[in-house]
Amino acid sequence: MRILGKIKGIAIIGACIACGAFAYALTRSPVFDGKDYELYTGTSSDEIIVTDTPAIDKFVTPVAGESARWEGDRAAELLERFDARVLFCEEVCGTRNYYCSSPLLGEGVLLRGVRVNLHIAVSGSRTAAGTPVIFGGF
Repeated sequence: MRILGKIKGIAIIGACIACGAFAYALTRSPVFDGKDYELYTGTSSDEIIVTDTPAIDKFVTPVAGESARWEGDRAAELLERFDARVLFCEEVCGTRNYYCSSPLLGEGVLLRGVRVNLHIAVSGSRTAAGTPVIFGGF
C-alpha cells in the first residue's frame, strides 16, 4: 500500500508539471498566423528577430511584441478575430493605420492618451498587424 501511495504522489506531481508546461507553452504561442513573422525583443526596431519558426523562437526568447504580414486587405478580418475596437486611424504615405484595443491581447502601449495593443496597417495589397504595435517598417 505504501509503495502505491508513493507512485500516485509521483504521478500527481508529474501531471502538475505537465499541466504547467502546457499552460506556459500556450502563453508563448504566436499571436498571428501570417508570413514574415517578427518578434520584438526590446523597445526599438534594432531588436527585431525575423523568423519562420515563431513558436520555437518565442518559446525560448523573451519578447515585447510581434507582428506578421498577409497578402490583401485583411483589416476587417483581424478586427473581428481579435474582437478589437479601433481607437484612432491615420494615413501616411498611402498606408492606412488602425490603432486598436483588443481584450484578447496584453496591456499595450500608450499612444495619444489611449492604450493600444493591436496595430493594423494596410497598404495596397498587403496587410501587417502587430502587438502592441508594428515595429520597424512596413
